[in-house]
Amino acid sequence: MGNPILQFGTSRFLQAHADFFISEALGVGRALGTITVVQTTSNPESRARIDALRAQGRYPVRIRGLRREEVVDTTIECGSITEALDANTDWPLVRERFAKDARVVISNTSDSGYVCLPEDTATWLAPGAGVPRGFAAKLVVLLRARFEAGAAPLTLLPCELVSNNGDTLRAIVAGVARQWGADAAFLRYIEHTCIWVNSLVDRIVSEPIRPVGAIAEPYALWAIERREGMVLPCQHEAMVVTDDLLHYERLKLLLLNLGHTYLAERWQLDGRPAGENTLQAMRDPALRADLEALWRDEVMPVFDALGKGAAARAYLDEVRQRFQNPFLDHRLSDIARNHGEKKRRRLGPVIELARELGLNLDQPRLHAALRTAVPA
Repeated sequence: MGNPILQFGTSRFLQAHADFFISEALGVGRALGTITVVQTTSNPESRARIDALRAQGRYPVRIRGLRREEVVDTTIECGSITEALDANTDWPLVRERFAKDARVVISNTSDSGYVCLPEDTATWLAPGAGVPRGFAAKLVVLLRARFEAGAAPLTLLPCELVSNNGDTLRAIVAGVARQWGADAAFLRYIEHTCIWVNSLVDRIVSEPIRPVGAIAEPYALWAIERREGMVLPCQHEAMVVTDDLLHYERLKLLLLNLGHTYLAERWQLDGRPAGENTLQAMRDPALRADLEALWRDEVMPVFDALGKGAAARAYLDEVRQRFQNPFLDHRLSDIARNHGEKKRRRLGPVIELARELGLNLDQPRLHAALRTAVPA
């Protein structure tokens, strides 16, 4: 019997997140089993990670940062990945693993995984058709193989940072199958038999360890929306199964992500040092006071009105430590990329929620930031 967990994507994020959790859970008998990881692109760095995993099996994850005001700096060897495949060269074996062995599928293919590429508009379901280029199209071919094999229902746990990622990916995959003229029974299998799970991942993985491995902060979260019949890859203290995934999404978006974007806004407006990072920004008393006032006066009243104030304050304590990680060079110039879109997605919802909840909040910093034009 092969590995019960099949993973698409070789990113350092997954190495220090899902794969790390599974490795720790294996050590205490709380994991479903080990992982087969599949490279889905032709990226040379991904290929180097696959080659390294085949050669050595294990890889290091170095956890560096602050945890409850204490410095953490430790390296853990991970052994959850026992097979590494390349979709472009090992496609028959990938199909076999997907159709027969897998019980859980994990993915982190970036936003590009949710795009139907022009090369994949014509069907790839014919025998010997080869390997589709896009991730969604690959899933259609693999799900067809599993459907024809009559295997047990599959749980799919996408980790891409897309809202309602499970539901979104299911709709895209079903759309590709329809475009290819799939029959009604196969479409029912995709949409109703397979279990597509929405989840939210949260951990800053700051650097790779080459050829395989990663450096990450101590904080980690995998919030998973409860779905009937779903199979989880493991049990771990950083994993939360919830009926209220929106709560976790709001915490991350409206506290951590909003805080990042407000610091980037001030960095741009005030002409602050080009290489300034979040730690340096938090050490500026005036800027720190302004950010704290934003959280306290313009955001926290919204969480209080939602009945989530205590959870939001506990999460914000974690955010403060994460922003002041002495080992993490999280530059405001990097955070400021796509700044206009980030402002719209991260600041606007707080104003809308306050309005929907009938709160009488001025929210001057948020309104001013949204009015400010983004430099060309």
